[in-house]
Amino acid sequence: MAMDIVDLTNKNTIRKPLEGKVAVVTGGSRGIGATIAKVLAKNGAFVAINYQTRTDSADAVVKEIEELGGTSCAIQSDVSKPEDVKNFMEEVKKRYGKIDILVNNAGITRDRTFRNLSDEQWNEVINVNLNSVFYTTSAVIDHMLERKYGRIINISSIIGQAGGFGQSNYSASKAGMIGLTKSLALETARNGVTVNAVCPGFIETEMVGEMPDNVKEGIVSKIPMKRLGQTNEIAEAVLFLAQADYITGQSINVNGGLYM
Repeated sequence: MAMDIVDLTNKNTIRKPLEGKVAVVTGGSRGIGATIAKVLAKNGAFVAINYQTRTDSADAVVKEIEELGGTSCAIQSDVSKPEDVKNFMEEVKKRYGKIDILVNNAGITRDRTFRNLSDEQWNEVINVNLNSVFYTTSAVIDHMLERKYGRIINISSIIGQAGGFGQSNYSASKAGMIGLTKSLALETARNGVTVNAVCPGFIETEMVGEMPDNVKEGIVSKIPMKRLGQTNEIAEAVLFLAQADYITGQSINVNGGLYM
């Protein structure tokens, strides 16, 4: 689908911190990803969100951003497929001319105890949660290094740090994101590209909302701040890292003190 180049000149008189920056948020149609997209847009970024199946949800996020005076677009692609990712990134660069910020947020769960975990359930989670980060980052890294500017922010998880019962596939994928973050940060630091991770704890999302009340109560009882996190609290951490110049290779924990 052909797209016209978007004018990146912000006509507002008050300069916003991300004015003129172009951000990509994978898995941006709902939950944490949708809130990240809205917060980045509110702070001046032009935001492209990726989604796989939830067209209505993705369109609703774009509409909300535009109603608030921001600029956004939604592009369908399967981030577990390298060709899809390449086409998605090329479409973003065609529309906006560049990519400054990449937020790797797309993720799924297929929870099973290890003895009941199938090859398909293992591979599906690794492909969407971890391989996608390789594909998206590969598609933008040369572009960022050449421009000597880039912010790559990977949404990992407390489960990647502490583990989770019945979540060996999810835990492995999220721990892998942290390792990738550290190694890539070492390789890109001298060229003005920072690479960091945000590790949410238990956040009040659709996924957590599906848990039985007694399970949620048990989780909250272990959190020192005695509440679930909110999606905007993850988005604020992403916004901070999107502006930071001298922070790279770090994992920022947003978990109410559950893992220190």
